[in-house]
Amino acid sequence: MSGGVDSSVAAALLKEQGYEVVGMMLRLWSEPGKEDSNRCCSPDSMAQARRVAAKLDIPFYVIDAKDVFRETVVEYFLEGYARGETPNPCLICNRKIRWTFLLDHALALGADFMATGHYARVRKVESERVELLRAVDRNKDQSYVLHVLDQEKLKRALFPVGEYTKPEIRQIAEKHGLPTASRKDSQDLCFLAGEDYRNFLQRNAAEMLKPGEIVTREGVAIGSHSGLANYTIGQRKGLGVASPVPLYVITKDAVRNMLVVGTQEQLGSSELTVRDVNWVSGEIPRVPFRAEVKIRYTAKEAEAWVKPTEEGQVYPELDRRAEVAFDAPQRDITAGQAAVFYQNDVVISGGIII
Repeated sequence: MSGGVDSSVAAALLKEQGYEVVGMMLRLWSEPGKEDSNRCCSPDSMAQARRVAAKLDIPFYVIDAKDVFRETVVEYFLEGYARGETPNPCLICNRKIRWTFLLDHALALGADFMATGHYARVRKVESERVELLRAVDRNKDQSYVLHVLDQEKLKRALFPVGEYTKPEIRQIAEKHGLPTASRKDSQDLCFLAGEDYRNFLQRNAAEMLKPGEIVTREGVAIGSHSGLANYTIGQRKGLGVASPVPLYVITKDAVRNMLVVGTQEQLGSSELTVRDVNWVSGEIPRVPFRAEVKIRYTAKEAEAWVKPTEEGQVYPELDRRAEVAFDAPQRDITAGQAAVFYQNDVVISGGIII
């Protein structure tokens, strides 16, 4: 439970369905002095979750995850920017915090399943295998950040709100008299406390905001940047260089601390490679397959061929990689973000773009 409407309704729906429900909330790390601003576990959010639990007459526990969150999620965020990537910390949070740390606590209490307020669905298929599916409400679908879950985790997963649209969820909250019924959604990273990530980096890893050269694809220096982490792939405004044609950020060279820019025609690619691929079914395909590929949480899916690397097929314990060839060039392929592969509503796999 997070104190939001989605997890509140998830608990209400499960109780309605006859489950014995226990509410658990994570107390996450915040910068000293900003504890009241972490949207996932502010005092107000915790009070809201407690009120919902009381309304539903279910036990409620708060689990201290500050240290493991700082060591796992925040470090992942900082290390990604240090490599010149644009990391998505929600991925590592779902894999290591929610669906490892929190799940272990739930199982220790004797739980059979762990439910969250994510907009996604699970479906059992042959031989007890479980599929991960998009939510009914495509506008709220969060299967992108859940592609990291394997069969062991998915067999324990329940996503009650995934069968409903957001307006329906608010209606259910009102029907149950839940105090979170009108609570606003937030898409910000919880530990940034509503701030721009650049301010967070300045305070916590100022060394990575080292100025360097802005260069063209041909290697010609045309200006200077204020630190690679301050820029995103595809960015046009704020580059501070004079040019007769608009220039965009093409890539970030962390080794040489160079920001590479180019024209709109030079932006984008028809190919990408991902690492740390999680095959949701647990089986690695032996041949290339067609899929709709999403290269960031808010991106539209694009048709492509996906080819697992031979190394991953032969030695699955090694770093699993896959190569993606799009039917048409994609403009904003960004290292550090996830590319997630779908076939219709089913999540096949996904990995981190390198």
